[in-house]
Amino acid sequence: MLLEIDKTDALAGRAVTQQALDTQTSLLPYALAAFAVSLPFYVWTGSMAANAVWMTGTFAIFAAAWGLFYVVVNWLKRPDVVVNLQRRAWLHILSGLIWSAAIAQIAAFADGAGPGRGPLLVMSVAAAVLVIFFTSPWLPSLLIVGSATAAGPLFFLYRSPDDRPLANVAWGAIALALALALIVNRLLRRQFALAAEREHLIAERAGQMDQAQRLAQSKSDLLATLSHEIRNGLTGVAHVLAAAAGRNGRAAPSREQLQAALDAANDLLAVLNTTLDSETAEAGRLEVDRDPFDAVALIRDLVILNRPNAATKGLELSLHVSPDLTALDRGATVADAHRVRQILANLLGNALKFTVRGRVEARVELTAAGLLAIEIADTGPGLAREELEQAFEPFNRIARTSAGTSGAGLGLSLSRRLARLMGGELSAHSAVGVGSCFRLELPFDDMALPERSAEAVADAPTLVTAAAEPLRQLRVLIAEDDALNAAMLRAVIEQLGHQVVHAVDGRRAVDLARVCEFDLLMIDGRMPNLDGPAAIAAIRKLDGESAVVPIVAVIGGDADEAQECVDSGADAVLRKPVSVNAVARAIAEAVAAEREDDRPLRAFA
Repeated sequence: MLLEIDKTDALAGRAVTQQALDTQTSLLPYALAAFAVSLPFYVWTGSMAANAVWMTGTFAIFAAAWGLFYVVVNWLKRPDVVVNLQRRAWLHILSGLIWSAAIAQIAAFADGAGPGRGPLLVMSVAAAVLVIFFTSPWLPSLLIVGSATAAGPLFFLYRSPDDRPLANVAWGAIALALALALIVNRLLRRQFALAAEREHLIAERAGQMDQAQRLAQSKSDLLATLSHEIRNGLTGVAHVLAAAAGRNGRAAPSREQLQAALDAANDLLAVLNTTLDSETAEAGRLEVDRDPFDAVALIRDLVILNRPNAATKGLELSLHVSPDLTALDRGATVADAHRVRQILANLLGNALKFTVRGRVEARVELTAAGLLAIEIADTGPGLAREELEQAFEPFNRIARTSAGTSGAGLGLSLSRRLARLMGGELSAHSAVGVGSCFRLELPFDDMALPERSAEAVADAPTLVTAAAEPLRQLRVLIAEDDALNAAMLRAVIEQLGHQVVHAVDGRRAVDLARVCEFDLLMIDGRMPNLDGPAAIAAIRKLDGESAVVPIVAVIGGDADEAQECVDSGADAVLRKPVSVNAVARAIAEAVAAEREDDRPLRAFA
């Protein structure tokens, strides 16, 4: 905050200085005109001097100063000089000092001009007052040039005791001119500050307008994309469900139809999740963790998971890990395992989606800069340079390659944003007709020990059976006010072999926990009558075994909501939408957890 204030003050001071220099520059032609008008009077008065050579030299110096000043005035109008405030400031001071020197030599000439001494010295004082006036817009120029200009005439006036009265008058005139110039400068600076503030407000408002327009465009694109994807996905699911319900005399849906409906629903969920993450990132509320984990194991699991899809399309999907990486005894990628999995799943999914024939290859290596690099290369249609740049823009799909495929056009833009939030980078290169290669670079700590993250194996089919097999059948109470969410959660828990009792809100869940024995409670975070955190806290205050029963908080994904549930006494957090693997891990974690106040937050998605 202090840095922002200092930066704002510096910009405001620069704007005030620029306006002061602009004002002083606008006065310079009038200064030239004033000295040009005074030149005949000076010549007439100087002609009375006895020393003609000195008079001629003085006129020459005056003319040279006028000509040099004319050049400076024209040079200050050049665009390259206008934008350089420091150069402009030096030019203003130097040009003012040129006139100071010219007026000083006039005073010196007047000191030996005989009968014309008095009028010439008065003229030099008048010239000094003019200089003070023309330097008043900018304070440094006023203080430096004004003082230097007044010094010459006053010095020669005070040299002669006979001219003391005239010297005192001249000193009073110069002091008054300086005082008035300082007042003018103060008024001008105040006006400059107000003008700078006004310009800042106008620029800020323009920025807000641009941001609002971008947000409105983003919302419009979001609505258009979601409308299209939701309509297509739900239409297919609705047709299959209608057939399953026996409407319109149609036969029951086939396995292929059910699989198509399931694929449509999964695509719709993927679009919704990506869109929500993108909107969260756009609002600046997207957070990532930075913990050591085994990225090689993560990409290996993803490759295993996607090989059936690749085989269905006749594609070869392979993984190559650098020998230098496999030879390390220590070392781990430091990032958010869940978000890295999300990025890699998106890259692998895109490669398999858009590649018609050939192969998809995942490569893992350590870079010379000490980063872990994961490349996903394919033999798909490839992208031109302009198309590749467009592919990383939100809601932008390449018409040449995306025809007939689903998606919101947010995957790559969100993946790049996530990579940068974790201290990494997502880049790509491609060639039309050859294929594409996307490269994800992440921080790597060669001294860290990786922990096998639950996120890294969230959907690995080889690990589902072990996670889903309970040691015993559990009696589970679920508290969920939404009937559809409750039905889905019940189906998943019963699929895992447990018994389920449903409570429609938090108050009912507390009453059931008080009178019945349960092995596990699953409490929704947001419910009417009594919300999740309050219900969890109330259950922890019960007497007997009910107070220590394992509790899983089921939330919508808000980090504050998750922390609130854990602070109230939840043993684990399960994020919606739920999956079989996530529920199995959450139940296992909650049942195995010990009741400790400083237990870490465990979230499953």
